[in-house]
Amino acid sequence: MDAKYSDDIYGRARVQDTPELEAYYKELEALGAGALWTVANDIEPWEPRSSSIPMLWKYENLRHLVLKSSELVTPEQAGRRVVYLVNDKRRDVSAAVGWLYTGIQVTRPGEFTSAHRHKASALRFIMEGEGGYTVVDGNKIMLEVNDFVITPNSTWHEHGVEPGGKTCIWQDGLDIPLVNALEANDYAVLDGTQELTAPINHSPMTYGGTGLIPPDKEWNKPYSPLFKYSWKTVYPALLEAEKVNTPSTFDGIIMQYSNPLTGGHVMETMGASIQLLPKGFKGKAHKHTGSFVYQCAKGKGYSIINGKRFDWKERDIFCVPSWAWHEHHNLSEIEDACLFSFNDLPTIEKLGLYQDREYMENGGRQNIVK
Repeated sequence: MDAKYSDDIYGRARVQDTPELEAYYKELEALGAGALWTVANDIEPWEPRSSSIPMLWKYENLRHLVLKSSELVTPEQAGRRVVYLVNDKRRDVSAAVGWLYTGIQVTRPGEFTSAHRHKASALRFIMEGEGGYTVVDGNKIMLEVNDFVITPNSTWHEHGVEPGGKTCIWQDGLDIPLVNALEANDYAVLDGTQELTAPINHSPMTYGGTGLIPPDKEWNKPYSPLFKYSWKTVYPALLEAEKVNTPSTFDGIIMQYSNPLTGGHVMETMGASIQLLPKGFKGKAHKHTGSFVYQCAKGKGYSIINGKRFDWKERDIFCVPSWAWHEHHNLSEIEDACLFSFNDLPTIEKLGLYQDREYMENGGRQNIVK
């Protein structure tokens, strides 16, 4: 270990146990107390430390099981028919990484869920199907593949597929583990569906991806008024950005989904981004605080996370734990690749906990650990 990170230095806890001390610790324990120096080095690590591990969930292996769930239970029985993805080291809190939850939801034509709300914020990324919709606080929004949708903290929302549509599958992302850890979550259900209060697609049509904001619209809520970010406008924007910007050496062409009124994150506790890896892109490694869940929206490639290679293609989902070295590569020399991701950066940034570091060895790229 680097000398500067050694616990055997002045300023770190270095007390050696003795019979007298062990007896003292038992006296404290009996009173619901303890000596800080027995745990200080563990609870105050030299660097950020994640209890999550990098993981990859292959869509081709999961898809038939997701569809099978629609044969086994109904939305009425399940509440939400979802196959959730859990990190091997975060099973106790049902998290995919850090304090973030993710799952894959399936809805058949003609099916819908009862309207509900919760303190946890939620988002969706549409994977396949036609005729899907969500209703957020009375606003019905139609969904297409690769659309990004938000259902913010405490908003009434429900999902369904029109009778003439095709079975829809989408990725859910929520901060349930975080809100539960803060002991602040709740859940409520409406007896049925919401009354629509606006024309269909009113939100994306009003605050469409043009950057133009109607001057007569007032919005005083702490999340984006644009509930859907359409792939048909997002992907062309990535291509235009590629023409005039030098790609980030870490992330290629990366753009943050944002609140059009503030330029900030779409919600208070979770953010999201979309990035384009140009053909043949070979990213350099870096690490930062904040947990990330990725889905490949287009193309194929691989990421090296803490020295381990994870190969992904369209619809595969993987996670990057906080403070994990990671780099992204596009395997194709003729097509770009696109990665959607959501994260807890709004929480990290508001608390003043963000930091990052660039990998400096081997030209900025990691060796793969066998």
